[in-house]
Amino acid sequence: MLVLLAAAALVAWSYLRGRPQDLPWAPLDLGQPVGLFTGRKLAALDGAPARCAALLDQAGVRYAAVPARRPAESQCGYDSAVRLENGGARRIALAPASVPVACPVAAALAVWEWDVVAPAAQRHFGTRVSRIEHLGSYSCRRMYGRSTGGWSEHATANALDVAAFQLADGTRVSVLGDWAGGDAKAAFLRDVRDGACRVFATVLSPDYNAAHRDHLHLDQAASGATGWRACR
Repeated sequence: MLVLLAAAALVAWSYLRGRPQDLPWAPLDLGQPVGLFTGRKLAALDGAPARCAALLDQAGVRYAAVPARRPAESQCGYDSAVRLENGGARRIALAPASVPVACPVAAALAVWEWDVVAPAAQRHFGTRVSRIEHLGSYSCRRMYGRSTGGWSEHATANALDVAAFQLADGTRVSVLGDWAGGDAKAAFLRDVRDGACRVFATVLSPDYNAAHRDHLHLDQAASGATGWRACR
């Protein structure tokens, strides 16, 4: 009875506020503002490549499918990765531009750009971000490059490491150089980190450990769909 009452209260609260995206069962729409369950819905796209591609199409995101990559006798590789292309609904370029990422990561990157990165740049700098610099996605390795232990989300292109942001006026904001400051650049980086936690399953920053001192690690680990989520 308590569960039913809580569900009814959630429905009433969401619709009264005009935010159906806050409902766990509402269909995911990349063009809608981020809701309470958007991150979990994005992570749940893992294993649903056709659904993920349809959502990118619906949102006007330009992308190209990437041929499957499956090294022999390896835990690495990917089947349904995409390469985001400039234009369409996205205005921020990735650099390098040729990076393949798992489709759920691509979908989350689009939402992060629209609902987190762009507003934060306007708020702190009064301009837009023209480019997001990254350190790559796919890398056939275990976590932290160890010889044993769990495999990294990078091993399946299910992660992207973001290193810096280039603003339209030429200003560059880097995780390595600006995270520890007390100015607008540092505030911007923390805002985009915190906002990423709403759309990615795992977000790791310099606040986590020294291995992440120069980038924001963003991934869509499968456990994020129904289980734990990490934001540090």
